[in-house]
Amino acid sequence: MDIETVVIAGSGPAGLTAAIYAARAGLKPLVLEGLTPGGQLTVSETVENYPGFPDSLSGSELMSRFRKQAERFDVRFQRGSIQEISRIENQYNLRIKNNTTRTKSLIIATGAQARRLNVPGEKVFYGRGISGCVTCDGAFFKDKKVIVVGGGNTAMHNALYLTRFAKKITILHRRTRFKADIYEVEKAKKSTEIEWMVPWVITDITGDETLKGITARNIETGEICTLECDGIFVAIGHQPKTEVFSSIVKTNQDGYIIVAPNSTVTTAPGIFACGDVCDPVYRQAAVAVGHGCMAAMDAQEYLTREE
Repeated sequence: MDIETVVIAGSGPAGLTAAIYAARAGLKPLVLEGLTPGGQLTVSETVENYPGFPDSLSGSELMSRFRKQAERFDVRFQRGSIQEISRIENQYNLRIKNNTTRTKSLIIATGAQARRLNVPGEKVFYGRGISGCVTCDGAFFKDKKVIVVGGGNTAMHNALYLTRFAKKITILHRRTRFKADIYEVEKAKKSTEIEWMVPWVITDITGDETLKGITARNIETGEICTLECDGIFVAIGHQPKTEVFSSIVKTNQDGYIIVAPNSTVTTAPGIFACGDVCDPVYRQAAVAVGHGCMAAMDAQEYLTREE
């Protein structure tokens, strides 16, 4: 069996940056693209906050440029995801579909996905009016009507952040009680731009070329209503894609991979993590790029020591 020097799981900003740096270091990385080549950024219709691009571009176009740069350095790509991982002495066996790949090191950059509402219309308008990142997309809704779904601190922070842009924000939550700290709820209640819908759930999302509104149901009374809106921010948490790795590396209670301070080193020798898979706070492409660079450098240092 041929042994890879470094395998990179994930092809988003973190994974492709790690691939570029690893390739330039002569490590000949193999990138496993996963089920969504380019990562979660590809669903963003417009990206305006990535440095170096004064004109906006789509997330898929940005990731296409990442990939072209990686290909320039002869990075190899393979479609598929790791389904099982095991350690053999100081190396790792990775089962990918029906094949097994052995590698000296692994960089995990599988990302985290915003939890979805799973209602009709969501797939149609995700990235086109529906977002899981208020920092990324909030500015697109200047003088618009938006809904924030959720009852935790993130939902409160999102709603308050949106008061800088939107003319009306509605916090929609399925319960009458909030997981958010009382202090955060009270801050949101003081805002004249924020309205409340509790306890309601969205049952349908409607529109034509753009998102136009929702249908919602009251949990207690069963009442049905419609509400016009231009955007929806879903703040019900993120799910890091770490399930297959949890037997090898240590994760926190929310499933995010734990790395050593100021590094991408995990609890398993030769395995590194970068990007949203270990970042429950920022979840930004620019941050993921920095993590990807760090992971490649940490892997290179590890491999040099092992030799």
